[in-house]
Amino acid sequence: MKVGGRGRAYIGSFTAAGGPGIVTAAVDADSGALTALGNVDAVPDPAYLALSPDTRTLYAVSETAEGAVAAYRVDGDRPEPAGPPVPVGGNGPTHLSLFAGHVLTANYGSGSVSAVPVRPDGTLARSAAHVLQHTGSGPHGPRQQGPHAHQVQPDPSGRWAVSIDLGTDSARVCTLTDGALVLHKETALRPGSGPRHLAFHPEGSYAYVVNELTPSVTVCHWDGAEGVLTPLTETPLLPGAPAGDAYPSGIVTSPDGRFVWAATRGEDVLSVLAVEGERLRLIATVPCGGHWPRALTASGGSLYVANERSGDVTWFATDPRTGIPRRAGSIGVTAASCVVIG
Repeated sequence: MKVGGRGRAYIGSFTAAGGPGIVTAAVDADSGALTALGNVDAVPDPAYLALSPDTRTLYAVSETAEGAVAAYRVDGDRPEPAGPPVPVGGNGPTHLSLFAGHVLTANYGSGSVSAVPVRPDGTLARSAAHVLQHTGSGPHGPRQQGPHAHQVQPDPSGRWAVSIDLGTDSARVCTLTDGALVLHKETALRPGSGPRHLAFHPEGSYAYVVNELTPSVTVCHWDGAEGVLTPLTETPLLPGAPAGDAYPSGIVTSPDGRFVWAATRGEDVLSVLAVEGERLRLIATVPCGGHWPRALTASGGSLYVANERSGDVTWFATDPRTGIPRRAGSIGVTAASCVVIG
């Protein structure tokens, strides 16, 4: 939404760690700078957010054991709840997206994906969510004893929803039939890699999966006609071995498709990777501007980083020639977890 020549940003946070809930910020059209406007803490731990296509309604997970999703009107400087939260039938939802008239959530704790219907006015239907349970495990004992769905999002065509499961080292391609999620195909990724999030190339033929248990990105071919994801190559995110567990987190592609940016929490860095066909090439790593970068968002020539443990959102100007981000500013948001630009 544009207000007075400015766009809006919405920042999620962990209220259990002192976060303010959902923060609305103005986005300067020229510099990308953020200015906080207002906040709402109507649900606990609104850690991930998604905007409706018309940018008038914002959706948030409540990343709790009970698991819920909530809708907000965002016509003003402060999000206003649009009805009560709706249970998702899963534990610890970490991500959500809009797909075929539904809000989908990836439920990390229970290892499942849920679909909640959206009414024509953008509010959430109170009917029970449909839940697709993942099954399986991986070789990393402490983290892969069972499924842990971490992300779910539509493909560029809008025909398929793809969920990424850290616990089972796999991606699942689904469809939605009569409000029910139906598994189309499961793709195995490297055992023990711990895939966390996926970002599609703007042209739609490739997808990039960031791996949490090993600091790397897997390049996949995406066949949108058949709904098939095929792993091709894997590229390290760091120039050398990390000192300890690295915990990669967010991943985005540049709007022009020439670069991929990924965050690594244990190292507090952003990795810059050049897109070279079926491969990525690590160009550089730069400081993330804070501590524990959880999520990234690219908009125009700016890159936004939600630094959870330092409690800030930092923005960077990205060099269109090299893809290397240059720190431009930050605002304080305690326990920041994600940024959505509308």
